[in-house]
Amino acid sequence: MTGPLAEHGVAEAYAVSAGDGYAPAAWARALAELAVSRAAAAVTAAATDRGSEVLAHLGAITGQPVAAGCVSARFVSPGYCELTRQRWAGSLLEDATLEATLALLSVAADAVPATPGEATAEITVQPFLPEIPDADLRVRASESTERGGGVSLATARVVVGGGRGVGGAEGFAPLEELAELLGGALGVSRVVTSEGWRPHRQQVGQTGTKISPELYLACGISGAIQHMAGCLSAKNIVVVNTDPDAPIISRADYAVIGDLSQIIPALVEALRDRPGPA
Repeated sequence: MTGPLAEHGVAEAYAVSAGDGYAPAAWARALAELAVSRAAAAVTAAATDRGSEVLAHLGAITGQPVAAGCVSARFVSPGYCELTRQRWAGSLLEDATLEATLALLSVAADAVPATPGEATAEITVQPFLPEIPDADLRVRASESTERGGGVSLATARVVVGGGRGVGGAEGFAPLEELAELLGGALGVSRVVTSEGWRPHRQQVGQTGTKISPELYLACGISGAIQHMAGCLSAKNIVVVNTDPDAPIISRADYAVIGDLSQIIPALVEALRDRPGPA
């Protein structure tokens, strides 16, 4: 596990014990103690749901501001950091200066490539046992009940999306199977969650999850502005829709004009019959 870290210039790593399961307040408390003990200039995290939540707690504990969705950052002097971050769901970039004794930065998903640094011969992994108050352990997730093999919507390489055109809750079964065959995650539009067909955690959009997959296969989705704000970072957008004038068509790399109730089952069948792993 430490091999990739060494290749990217990491010299020290810490094994932190902060209770069982996901406890955001406890994780933040541990980071606060570690940052103080190491005189850290910055704490960074991925701009996922968990990363953003932990940094928010860390900001509250330390009294420092959090800069979210960063794509670059540079210290010009102690306590002053010049950064560029995504705003308005990634539709524009903002240049800003962060003044803080401890810079708290979340990094936009897939915005910064992992650049190899000066390799270190060996990484020292040290245990770190922070003092965690019982109050910080009151809220924690001990297990996940996410479907789809635990693939995170925010970091999935493939996302299969469904909208009003799916027709109802029962119509998502083929999309779920397709996402599983492709090793991806299922996403939905806001109207789908409003109708109660799927849970909000699967919503893609300005008020949902921002995605940046290699492939976004949008099925029966018209492409409202709020939805497109959540998938602008997708590398390739493929649309299946009966309406050739749907707004999402103008943003698509490829479009299939047709009935998804026929196209998706045919695609699932083809993937099932393909030799080897899908």
